[in-house]
Amino acid sequence: MDAYRQFLIKLPRAWKRLLMVLTDAFVVLGAFFCAAALHGLSLAELISGLWQPLAPLVIVVSCGIFLGLYSSLIRYISLKTALRIAGVATLSVVLLSPINPVFDSAYYRLPVLLNFGLLLAAGLAFTRVAARQFFVRRADRDAQRMMIYGAGEAGVQVARALESDRRYRVLGFVDDNVDAVGKEILGLPVLGSHALAKEAPRRRITNIVLALPSISRTRRREIVAQLETLSLSVKTVPALQEILSGHARITEIRDIEIEDLLGREPVPPHEVLFRKSIAKKTVMVTGAGGSIGSELCRQILAVKPAQLILFETSEVALFEIEREFLRLRDPASDTEIHPVLGNMLDKRLVRHCIEHFGVDTLYHAAAFKHVPMVERNVRAGLRNNVLGTWNVAAAAYEYEIERFILVSTDKAVRPTNVMGATKRVAELIVQAMAERVRASGGPGCVFSMVRFGNVLGSSGSVVPYFREQIAEGGPVTVTHPDVTRYFMTIPEAAQLVIQAGAMASGGEVFVLDMGQPIRIADLAERMIRLAGYSVKSASSPEGDIEIVFTELRPGEKLYEELLHGEDVTPTAHPKIGCAHEQFLEWPTLEDLLTQMYDAALKHDARQIKSLLARVISEYAAAEQDHDVLGCAPYQAESDRFDLGYDDSGHRQASQAG
Repeated sequence: MDAYRQFLIKLPRAWKRLLMVLTDAFVVLGAFFCAAALHGLSLAELISGLWQPLAPLVIVVSCGIFLGLYSSLIRYISLKTALRIAGVATLSVVLLSPINPVFDSAYYRLPVLLNFGLLLAAGLAFTRVAARQFFVRRADRDAQRMMIYGAGEAGVQVARALESDRRYRVLGFVDDNVDAVGKEILGLPVLGSHALAKEAPRRRITNIVLALPSISRTRRREIVAQLETLSLSVKTVPALQEILSGHARITEIRDIEIEDLLGREPVPPHEVLFRKSIAKKTVMVTGAGGSIGSELCRQILAVKPAQLILFETSEVALFEIEREFLRLRDPASDTEIHPVLGNMLDKRLVRHCIEHFGVDTLYHAAAFKHVPMVERNVRAGLRNNVLGTWNVAAAAYEYEIERFILVSTDKAVRPTNVMGATKRVAELIVQAMAERVRASGGPGCVFSMVRFGNVLGSSGSVVPYFREQIAEGGPVTVTHPDVTRYFMTIPEAAQLVIQAGAMASGGEVFVLDMGQPIRIADLAERMIRLAGYSVKSASSPEGDIEIVFTELRPGEKLYEELLHGEDVTPTAHPKIGCAHEQFLEWPTLEDLLTQMYDAALKHDARQIKSLLARVISEYAAAEQDHDVLGCAPYQAESDRFDLGYDDSGHRQASQAG
């Protein structure tokens, strides 16, 4: 049977239409003679009138072609198909009715034709439903057996959308509303959530879809916690905000993501803060193609700045982000989007960009952020995170733009790795620049920074990494049983960065409220269970996916911190705190930066680490060197495109110095 089904499915479309026409011809014959027999025509009359169905055959097929009956795909038959069938039957009866007065045939009397029309409609509908069941409905062992959590309008739309999806077979609804429990919707039973633990194994359910787009995150977490114990693959429909914004449709089913559960209830942004540094201004974002940079750009674009400058070193990332923004931009908006492909170490390009576009607000999100990678590429980490920040901040100072906001990280607090140390130096640069502005007595640029922990789903973070390992069947690797991290969703982080930067008066370290730290091993367990698997362990050897503990990678800490001290001042936003931390005066810092610069030119990794330790007292370089190119310095003749070099290859004095 399966082979025959596959043979029919692979037939060309024209052959499938011909089969439907032939099937309809048998339906016409059957309906015609049955209608005549119901009105008392004798056997002799029936036999003698075998030629009579010729007219109905021609008329029915012609009406079917005219009304588009044969253009409908069997697997997607719907109300429109039913209306076409009714139209074919009605039009055929109307066109056949004049035959009786002309030929005085008993077959074409009005009562016979009316019965013929009813039988014809029933026959055409039956053959199509039967064909749909034959082609579309797969065996239970092939389809994923599914229930929908939520018997409201969203759940009904999802069920209808899945009717023609051969991957799934919807077996019912689950709902907490006692008025709905025990009833049927679309012919499917509605169960109470309390009965799911018993019914899921009995009905061999493998998937459950949360069709509850408007519920709170707290309620969503409660429902998912209940479902996790059932070893079901939990999927969801988009959130209400995504649907209302037009970014998603209610029927777009996806795997439920850990972001849906760990994210907090959204705090509406303070509109004044959100618009203060963006609306009708020229805004520049470095690292515009990255996780945080791209989300900053999305939210900035929604406020309709005069110009949005996308500064990015990756051609692919810049191409994709520009294409997305051109597609999402409000046609009525007059915001100009300018993609700038370049490196922030290119001193002349950065300055020319700020001057040419007249930048008002600059969000500096460009950075190397992966701890083990930077630990093995010390020079690159210093160049990008320290010298790049120096270059961009110096340009902002020189041209006296309105605001400069550095996107920082919790790894800059008491760093144990090169990445964290370089980000802390970047913070010191911004703090020193702010002090220089204050000392000058002029208006100048308002320098500030925003520090927060990990964001969920960013490139290289544990969440997509765990997701890949689970999809491959495991094992899921965790560095240490006790390692913890702070997490925040990317949209929330970007929203708070924008508001924090607008509150700055100069030199502040804004710290975002990250909630409670999360144990990474617990995160891995939840992701395994949400995918519909069980955790394999010593106590559960029959489990599906094992969690394997490796060891902390070079430079990694068991836990991260957000502050150097406890002195945090509340701000106008409940999720943003403000701290004033110690910093170095600019002359002292500039001298150390110059030494770092020279060490980077010579690729002297040991000297770079030594200088980082001089700048940051808490930083102690690892005894073992991990740099992939070794730590021995070399003498570079010149680096024409490096920071601080002109076309002659001679060192320029920093204009910010």
